[in-house]
Amino acid sequence: AEQDQVGVAAGLALCGKIPYISGFGPFLALRTLDQVHTNVCYPNLPVRIVNTHSGLTSASGPTHYNIMDIAIMRTLPNMTFVIPSDANQCVKLIQKSVDHPGPMCIRIARGAEPLVYTEDYEYEIGKAIVAHEGNDVTVVAAGCTVAFAVSAANALEKEGIGVRVLDMHTIKPLDTEAVTACINEIGKVITVEDHNILNGLGSAVCEVAAEMGKGIVKRIGVQDQYGQSAPYERLLAMNGITVENIVKTAEELQ
Repeated sequence: AEQDQVGVAAGLALCGKIPYISGFGPFLALRTLDQVHTNVCYPNLPVRIVNTHSGLTSASGPTHYNIMDIAIMRTLPNMTFVIPSDANQCVKLIQKSVDHPGPMCIRIARGAEPLVYTEDYEYEIGKAIVAHEGNDVTVVAAGCTVAFAVSAANALEKEGIGVRVLDMHTIKPLDTEAVTACINEIGKVITVEDHNILNGLGSAVCEVAAEMGKGIVKRIGVQDQYGQSAPYERLLAMNGITVENIVKTAEELQ
């Protein structure tokens, strides 16, 4: 009944409420597209759609993987799409989302992801966070892959390769200023996402590079295939979404 869930939320928003609805990502993100498109985004209502078990995190078979939601949601006018990197950032996001205008989709995993940040930091929707400093290559990540990117940056630092890690928690509106700076200052970018490699974070970054007419972008993500019934770590490895592959890709760009 996810379609009904969105319809009720739209009605509550029309009555002046700010409804937060939560559901299993593959169904709330895909099954409700018509309702989100017409009942939420078109009238620009402040409905917050929280998709859980996103990416390959459910480990429940091909029908239960939410690997297309970024592609879909970032094409909807008025929609804001956000992926917190860990539980603490999710708290910051929810607090900021209350006063944010228009509809918002919040993509979360299963809640067992490692914490990325050890110190407090400023969080603004639409503004990327530099999670690690470096000037040899940039890794743009979102959600649970930010932790992978930081681990890869720490490993590469021992090889003398400096990695700037951008926590691109907001996919729409994308922080094009941060991406542009990385392309101008470094020129070599790797994107990492737990999502289909087509039309997700990597594609959004490629769009910026294409309009600039410069830079090299290598995309790491789900290789345009359905997931299988397997442990999450094995599914990630099948698609190259690992610390080791980020390190290897960065080394090849030097």
